[in-house]
Amino acid sequence: MSRIKTSAIYLFTVFILLLAQPAVAGDIGTQDYDAALAEKLGADDYGMRPYIFVTLLTGPTEITDADKRNELFRGHFANMGRLAEEGKLVLAGPFMEADPKRGLFIFDVSTVAEAEALVETDPAIAAGIFTAEYTRYYGSAALKMVNEIHSTIQKSAIE
Repeated sequence: MSRIKTSAIYLFTVFILLLAQPAVAGDIGTQDYDAALAEKLGADDYGMRPYIFVTLLTGPTEITDADKRNELFRGHFANMGRLAEEGKLVLAGPFMEADPKRGLFIFDVSTVAEAEALVETDPAIAAGIFTAEYTRYYGSAALKMVNEIHSTIQKSAIE
């Protein structure tokens, strides 16, 4: 094979290999970037933002009266719904098989003190069924869309 053909094949192969290389970390996601949505969600350049992550733990109070316990949990769910509607609670849910960890809240607030004030409005917290631990969390700004999307796929309400 001639030297020119060999060089041409080599250059063509290198060109194809360069095209097949994965994007570098800084390029990931840039093709579909939506500046208006990023601004609306408060995203930084990485599509992230700070939140307050709350871990709910088993509290010191055990409510054995079924009616009272049901009433407190109805209040707990209603309170979560209200906070979600206000845009403060972006994600909540129970942990499975993780006792004494019972569940989580992720709040779109700036400080732990703000999250503490919101958690104190929960009847299950006030009754001592749960206690809370607070951690600053850096996560996807897209979390702020969870409640909007969830309402479109929720067939039955939690009561």
